[in-house]
Amino acid sequence: MSQYTPMKRKQRGPGDSPLVYASLDELMRLRFKASGFSFLPRQPVHSILSGRHASKLRGRGLNFEELRNYLPGDDTRNIDWKVTARTREPYVRIYTEEKDRTVWLLVDQRMSMFFGSRWKMKSVVAAEAAAVSAWRVLSQGDRVGAVVFDDTDLQVIPPHRSEDRVAQILKSVVRKNRALHAGSDVKPQPEMFNRALQRVSSLARHDCLVCLIGDGSGIDDDTRKYVTRLTEHNDVISVFIYDPLEQAMPQAGRLVFSDGFSQLEFNTSEQALRAAYGEDFQNRLERMQATSRRHAIPLLPVHTAAPVLEQVRAELGQH
Repeated sequence: MSQYTPMKRKQRGPGDSPLVYASLDELMRLRFKASGFSFLPRQPVHSILSGRHASKLRGRGLNFEELRNYLPGDDTRNIDWKVTARTREPYVRIYTEEKDRTVWLLVDQRMSMFFGSRWKMKSVVAAEAAAVSAWRVLSQGDRVGAVVFDDTDLQVIPPHRSEDRVAQILKSVVRKNRALHAGSDVKPQPEMFNRALQRVSSLARHDCLVCLIGDGSGIDDDTRKYVTRLTEHNDVISVFIYDPLEQAMPQAGRLVFSDGFSQLEFNTSEQALRAAYGEDFQNRLERMQATSRRHAIPLLPVHTAAPVLEQVRAELGQH
């Protein structure tokens, strides 16, 4: 018996339900709700999936401003020992904080994200997570850019500090989101995650914050290479999008999932199917946990059964 059986139904427009497809209007309106959390440095982030740990983010970069004589109360770590040795008087290097910071959003809109059993599809949750992040970054005066990818290609939106740039990012996300449907003949491409990661690692040069938003599909040994390059000079946060059904599929007979365009029927009585779902989720989670621990990357779990903003606030704290 096959794992699932495609079923045709009456054709409907792809935008009928905001639970199945992202709405640009809704993503734009999230601007007025994107508060109560922060990407500030030295912020402890605890994950219910990765185990409790704290991670310190670099925050904004520092620009060298001047050398001057040491004064009582100056941070001794800023003493310039070469100049001090040459002049025989203590000198310190003075830095000013950069006025803005570049934040890159890596947004997954592949077919693996087109799944949801409780409330919304993972692809919609990822779109909303990208929206609240982009609006929050803009409200803090930072620049935001994005790499939005699906199973066929990726789009790079260069960082900028403007409402128009956020709108451009969200339009790209919605465009790829609306292309998803259950009857798609597009082959899943797990390697697209590494392609997107490679691209952003070449773009995020120094003191950037890179926010990975997706379900972790495609993480492998090559991923470590790109993540290592990224974390040498940047901060990384991983927003892990998942559906509760992926953790443990219940034995509930035949279940039908629909995107409003077509249907898929799963026979959850098949032990092999339930085992495959559970194993895939566990493998992805373990790979993400290992990467998180190795590179001190905060892992933020966001599921499909509750509002995104509530979950982000709970993970990143009230700010």
